Amino acid sequence: MAAHAEKTAAAVAPERNAAPWTPELTWGAILLIPYITVFFLFVVWPVGYGVWLGRDPDSYRRLLADPVYLRTVWNTAAFLGIGVNLKLFLALILSAYFMSQRPWIRWLSILFILPWAVPSIPTILSFRWMLNSEWGMLNGMLWDFFRIEGPWWLVDPKLALGSAITVHIWKYLPFWTLILMAGRSAIPTDYYEAARIDGASRMQMFAYVTWPQIRNLYVTSTLLSTIWTLGDFNSIYLLTGGGPNELTHVLATLGVRYAFRLQELDMGVATVMTALPILVPLVFILIRRLGGRVE
Repeated sequence: MAAHAEKTAAAVAPERNAAPWTPELTWGAILLIPYITVFFLFVVWPVGYGVWLGRDPDSYRRLLADPVYLRTVWNTAAFLGIGVNLKLFLALILSAYFMSQRPWIRWLSILFILPWAVPSIPTILSFRWMLNSEWGMLNGMLWDFFRIEGPWWLVDPKLALGSAITVHIWKYLPFWTLILMAGRSAIPTDYYEAARIDGASRMQMFAYVTWPQIRNLYVTSTLLSTIWTLGDFNSIYLLTGGGPNELTHVLATLGVRYAFRLQELDMGVATVMTALPILVPLVFILIRRLGGRVE
C-alpha cells in the first residue's frame, strides 16, 4: 500500500511542478526577441565571424615573423603596466585629497573631472598640437621662458609612447578617482574616530582602516581598467598614429593597420585574437569578483 502511494505521488509530482504557460509568459518571450536578435547580430555574429577569419595558423606565423608586431607586444605591455598601475595609484592618492570638505577643493574637483567628461577626439588632438616639435605650444613655452630647445615629443619613439601613456592617464584618471572616492565615502566614520582615539597617525589609519575597506574595490578597478586600456584605440591612434615608423602601435591600433591600411583582414583579426589570452582570464576573474565569489 505504501509502495503504491509512493508511485502515485511520483507520477503526480511532475504535473504539480510543471508551471502552466500563461499569456504573461507569451508576452515575455515576445519582448525578449528584439534583445536576443540584437545580441546575436552585434555580439555573437561578429565574434564568431572574427574567430572564423582568424582560424588560419599561417596568419599567426606571419604575425610572429613581423618585427612590428613584436614591438607592438612590448608597447602593449608597457602601456598596460605603466598606464594602469600609475593611473590607479594616482587615483588612490587624489581620492584622499578630494575627500576634503574645504570649499575650494570641491570647486577644484569639478575642474578635475573635465578631462574625463570632454570627448576624446578634440582633447587628444589638442595634445597632438601642443606636443608638435616645430610649432607646438609646449616647445614654444620652453623656448620663450627658458631658451631651451624642446625635444621631439612625437618623433622619438620612446617619447611618443610616453606621451601617449601620459595622455591616457590624464584622460581617465578623474573617472577612477571618483570610483575610489565613492569607496572611501562608504567607510564608516566611526572607524576613523576610534583610530584617532587610539593615537593612530594618518599612515596608520590608511594602512589599518582605509586600505582594508577599499582593497577589493582597488583590485576590481585595476582589472577593469586593464581590460579597457587594452582596447584603448584613441590615445595612440589620434596622438601618434602608430608612428614614427610604426614603432608606437599597441594591439588595438595594429589590428586596424593590418585590416584597413594594408588590406589584410586576416592579419588584423589575428592581431586582435592574440589579445584574448590576456583578455579572457581578466574578464573571468572580474566576473567572479563582481559575483562575490572572491574576497
